[in-house]
Amino acid sequence: MSTPPKGPPQSTWTKPRIFLAPPDRIGLRVPFDEATVQRLRNVPGSRWESEKSYWSFPRNREALEKLLAALRIDWRQLDREVAEGLGLVGSAPARQKEIRPARSPIMTDLNAYERELRLRNYSPKTVKSYRSCLRTFVKFITPRHPRDLKDDEIRLAFSRMLDSSERSSAGLNQLINALRFLYVELYQRPLALGTLKRPRTEKKLPVVLSREEVVRLLSSVTNAKHKTILMLIYSAGLRVGEAVRVRVSDVDRDRMMIRVRAGKGKKDRYTLLSEELLKQLRGYYVTHRPTEYLFPGAEGRPFMSERSVESIFEHALSAASIRKPATVHTLRHSFATHLLENGTDLRYIQALLGHSSSKTTEIYTHVSRRDLGKIVSPLDQALRQTQDK
Repeated sequence: MSTPPKGPPQSTWTKPRIFLAPPDRIGLRVPFDEATVQRLRNVPGSRWESEKSYWSFPRNREALEKLLAALRIDWRQLDREVAEGLGLVGSAPARQKEIRPARSPIMTDLNAYERELRLRNYSPKTVKSYRSCLRTFVKFITPRHPRDLKDDEIRLAFSRMLDSSERSSAGLNQLINALRFLYVELYQRPLALGTLKRPRTEKKLPVVLSREEVVRLLSSVTNAKHKTILMLIYSAGLRVGEAVRVRVSDVDRDRMMIRVRAGKGKKDRYTLLSEELLKQLRGYYVTHRPTEYLFPGAEGRPFMSERSVESIFEHALSAASIRKPATVHTLRHSFATHLLENGTDLRYIQALLGHSSSKTTEIYTHVSRRDLGKIVSPLDQALRQTQDK
């Protein structure tokens, strides 16, 4: 399909109007908007009718569903004459079979919601999480459609979810973010959530392994590939999602740096390449011969799954007889804490971890023994004084 023109820069109509276009097309007049135009271009069979200044689409079910999703409306908002002509209501059975929508209005909105998140370059994890939050909300308000809720009903529904939910404060904050995107960005209702207060976040301190525990954990791993990726995570302070996506070309031996591509927030950064890790990598290269990604996945996948690494860590933790409630992310926390205890400036640790705010990095001051280790317990002082006498 040839790329149609963008459409007229100025339009006299203020909202989308769908109509029946001869001979067997669906016509659309819509105010010009770059984002809307991009979505319309993705509808199969879309065409800009330059002489008549409107868009046209095939008169079939697939095109209609994608058109409604692109405009973020459902078929009930169509003029009755158009709905009948498209076989949606009050028409002959044959036409109903041809074009009856297969998805419910809420599914149309959910698909439009996901597409908009992807168009705005949200990470796949965020898209998946937001969609899950929205499904939970929709299930809670069933049979109502989220578009039909009034502002006070939205806040009341969230309040009731808050009372009945076992989600963490982080999960509830994510639910608010998902709803805000739905109502503010998709439905264009900026006041829908009003001054909805976010739940307080728990101020939990990270679990940290001692240096001895890290050495014991790594020593318990015999598989070269498994040991190498755990060493990488600890020595460079990587998130597990960053570690599995490291490419062979990201390891800079000359500068002793590792490039981290599109970390959290889609930010690139550089972190440390450990001399011990480099020695381990040399042996790993010989036995495994990685080409593109440093840790290729099984069954032809380009890189290892995050769950595989989590499983490797869990087995290593058990083999090393470490009873702390640690996860693979604990290696990243341990990296930062050990650097701080060695006297590394907090600003450098922030850069190595890729934190946007120094406040995020400051949490490691609460678990570091650099200063706390110098304080003597009053019990120790009392017993020593008694023994001296």
